[in-house]
Amino acid sequence: MQIAVVQMTSQPDIAANLATAFERLEHAASRGAVLAVLPENFATLGCGEARAIARAEARGEGPVLPWLSRAAKDLGLWLVGGTLPLPPEGQPDAKPRACSLLINADGQRVARYDKLHLFDAEVADSHGRYGESSDYDRGHTLVVADTPVGRLGMTVCYDLRFAELYLALREAGAELLSVPSAFTAVTGEAHWRPLLQARAIETQCYLLAAAQGGTHPGGRVTHGHSAIVDPWGRLLSVCQDGETVLVERRDPANQAAIRQRMPVMRHRRFTVPRLRGDSESV
Repeated sequence: MQIAVVQMTSQPDIAANLATAFERLEHAASRGAVLAVLPENFATLGCGEARAIARAEARGEGPVLPWLSRAAKDLGLWLVGGTLPLPPEGQPDAKPRACSLLINADGQRVARYDKLHLFDAEVADSHGRYGESSDYDRGHTLVVADTPVGRLGMTVCYDLRFAELYLALREAGAELLSVPSAFTAVTGEAHWRPLLQARAIETQCYLLAAAQGGTHPGGRVTHGHSAIVDPWGRLLSVCQDGETVLVERRDPANQAAIRQRMPVMRHRRFTVPRLRGDSESV
């Protein structure tokens, strides 16, 4: 029941990013991890035009999708492939989405989550304004999938600010929640840790928060502080900047006891209506 998150400081060189990711995953596997989560844009941060990368991957000409399959199979790991730009299924020339893939230990794709909430915001850093919707289209589907370490609800970065998504994933049976991220240094310093703990406490789920941490091209600085948070909101492991791996054990009996002693999902009196056109993949 070992679970892992990988922190990286990805650069424009895709091959170098993949090599670094594999080294970290090897370390996670050597420590008994069954499931590992890579950060947002683990292979492609700073690598240029998202649409070109997405088209190449969709046509089988890119390096990232085959690498994910090989890495999972070679290491015997279930992987959450952070995010990479991919077009909607069956639309290779469409605007890409920020896509998080769940790959099993046989190298097969089990689930795909397209980021629901896009980061269009002004931040008091050297970058100033972030406009994710300029490069990406948003997803429309909640995704929960079975893994050997429990039922996993998939989210990405800016999603963390929207509690209703996490409650919907809990209602769909989630026991763990993946949060590959690239929080800015400014927003991360202010909000990263309290948001992680709040989402864990509200849902009584483990949060696997794999982050980018450090300085990237163009002076962009990400917050790091990857973490594994338990269903009581305890930070089981947390790191600072740089590239590292955290490994912890999921305790299903303790999680069940927390949910039994405080059955918050039964006590809820308000629900958030799902947006028209949204669907759920379970």
